[in-house]
Amino acid sequence: MRVVGLSRSHAPGVDENGVEWRQADLFSFLQTREALVGARHVIYLVHSMKPSARLTQARFEDLDLLLADNVGRAAKAVGAEQIVYVGGLVPNASKLSRHLKSRLEVEQTLASHGVPVTALRAALVVGPQGSSLPILLQLVKKLPVMLTPTWTGTQTQPIALEDVLALLEYCLGNRELYGHTYDIGGPEVLTYREMMRQTASALGLRRIMIDVPLLTPRLSAAWVTMISGVPGKLVKPLVESLAHPMVASDERRLVVPGRRLTPFLEALKDSLARSPHSEPRTSRAKRTRSRRTVRSVQRLHLPAGKDATWVANEYRAWLPRFMWPLISVHRDDNHTLSFFFAGLRKPLLVLDYSAPLSTPDRALYYITGGLLARVRPNEPVRGRLEFRVVLGGRHILAAIHDFEPRLPWLLYTLTQAKVHLLVMKAFSRHLQRVANAPSAPLPAA
Repeated sequence: MRVVGLSRSHAPGVDENGVEWRQADLFSFLQTREALVGARHVIYLVHSMKPSARLTQARFEDLDLLLADNVGRAAKAVGAEQIVYVGGLVPNASKLSRHLKSRLEVEQTLASHGVPVTALRAALVVGPQGSSLPILLQLVKKLPVMLTPTWTGTQTQPIALEDVLALLEYCLGNRELYGHTYDIGGPEVLTYREMMRQTASALGLRRIMIDVPLLTPRLSAAWVTMISGVPGKLVKPLVESLAHPMVASDERRLVVPGRRLTPFLEALKDSLARSPHSEPRTSRAKRTRSRRTVRSVQRLHLPAGKDATWVANEYRAWLPRFMWPLISVHRDDNHTLSFFFAGLRKPLLVLDYSAPLSTPDRALYYITGGLLARVRPNEPVRGRLEFRVVLGGRHILAAIHDFEPRLPWLLYTLTQAKVHLLVMKAFSRHLQRVANAPSAPLPAA
């Protein structure tokens, strides 16, 4: 079996471990489809809690939806036979945290285009360069006296990275597991407080822990961010999830037959021994000067029975009414949209409809010109606007990708960027009114 890795920053080629690397921006369906050519099995290990552009106007769960939808579509297009997804354990709770709800939405979205998904739901994965373990390490290293909120008594079932890798290998091509969801976990059920104690022991440190039941998840997130130095946008969703017990269900649990599971302390010591400093160096792509690009993604309610084509046409008709008399929109026979400001002869923006890449559930426009857009000569146009149906038709994503504004950056962030968000909020309310409007009565026979 040949292993191919996808990355935005890794230089293309084969590394010292025999892994072939391909560059791809997963926000681009075209690049994702091209990068997956020849793939029989796709392992999806993506989350989007970190910004993907100079300015990102989006909730992480909406970015996650878009990425998963691109991979699901691309896997279908190239004829892949399986997607293996490592997500989060879903506790038996009436209301999930944003992070866990997003993990579940990604699982559903990957499967929505017909390629069978094998979903592995995990709690904390113990390995170098993870998301949760470094936070735990930083807290234990920096705090001789640790305040332990109520959530540190929540039970979880950490699993060693090596055990996750063994499960991935076991799942690949195992047709009995296609289309099924499993819980995975290590041999122990621990509280976060117990993991902190074992972490201190592994580091050779003595730590005093003081229970502080009044420390809310929001305050905890701010405290963890301040101590660990990890960005709040990453910490907050993770801390919110800690209120739920994260223990594998016996009925859904998957293990590799005959494999010994690694205890937490053993996995932790192995992870410390293989810190990022001792990892083999990877070949990075040559860095180009960072461009001031914008990504903006908003989740809108989709009226029943409507599709992306309808939403795009509705947006074109609604915007001049909403912005009257400031904005007008003209469409030519090729469905090119030109947005004009009152009194100006040159358009503010020009959007060219991409018929080859548009479908009823995805309407795509390239931003090809206008006074507000920077379009570089002799370079492919990357800026684009799309409307994409997700989650079984319940929602539609309105997304701008790789848009490079012509306005000075500070002026753009204070004006055009904010106007775009206001317009999308208003359009969302308009779609909700359309959805709630009573249906016209059928004509009498």
